[in-house]
Amino acid sequence: MSDSLKKSAHGALNQLHEKAVAEGTLPELVELLCQATRRARAASEASTAPTAADFPGRFGMIGKSPAMEALFRLIERVSVSHVPVLVHGETGAGKELVARALHAGSPRADKTFLAENCAAIAASLLESELFGHVRGAFTDASKDRDGSFVTADGGTVFLDEIGDMPMEMQAKILRVVQEGEVRPVGSNKVRKVDVRLVAASHRDLAAMVQAGEFREDLLYRLNVITLEVPALRDRPGDVDLLADFYLRKISSDDSTGLATLTPAARAALNAYAWPGNVRELENEIRRATALLSGSIINVSDLSPTLQV
Repeated sequence: MSDSLKKSAHGALNQLHEKAVAEGTLPELVELLCQATRRARAASEASTAPTAADFPGRFGMIGKSPAMEALFRLIERVSVSHVPVLVHGETGAGKELVARALHAGSPRADKTFLAENCAAIAASLLESELFGHVRGAFTDASKDRDGSFVTADGGTVFLDEIGDMPMEMQAKILRVVQEGEVRPVGSNKVRKVDVRLVAASHRDLAAMVQAGEFREDLLYRLNVITLEVPALRDRPGDVDLLADFYLRKISSDDSTGLATLTPAARAALNAYAWPGNVRELENEIRRATALLSGSIINVSDLSPTLQV
């Protein structure tokens, strides 16, 4: 700000102060100024809040390791297709981010993306969630309801942890993939839908087929293209990038000072196997910053499993 503008602003504030004193409204003026200051601070913090785009990576995912670069190239090639995709990877590795990237880069990007976790929904409710129901189909069905496939018609449905889906439901999913048809619970009529199916699992579906726990015909339909999401321990260099991202994000979200990792703490993070992958790393950084009394994260500030 120039000197002339500063003088002008200072004069205006003096005038407001004198008027407020004369009218007995000084407390109200102080409160207005405080509110303006808080809004300005919030706007400033929002403008500096980090996003994945501020770090190396693509499609909302952070990483520059060879394994991630290979995944990015495959996403770019596969996203324009309409065929089903099977995403395989460990828990917490980022399978849903891959599914969202496939949708965002596809001709369906302006349509609905819906994600359902097959392991998180009771088997008795899963059919209604996916296919919908008609009024009176069961006790609490007071009105017709569209399921995920109808709601996302023209878009993408992501079925996470499809390996945990009951066998009888797998047959119904197969019909959607083959015929593009769904039948709501309690109805005798089928509805045509046009959805791209992206399924994911951390389990070995081929082994499940051999064990009689997953339909072979459904697996053939799903894995037209399979994308492997690398585990965090197989992504050299990405632990540092992700840790720095979460440190910045947490400091922005909580309006706290930016914490930093000592070289020894970084070494401990990189030496750990991360069975919970990126999700576990985020939780570890949040834990360390929440318990921190200063601004430096030492090895002693990390979880006991990382101090070994």
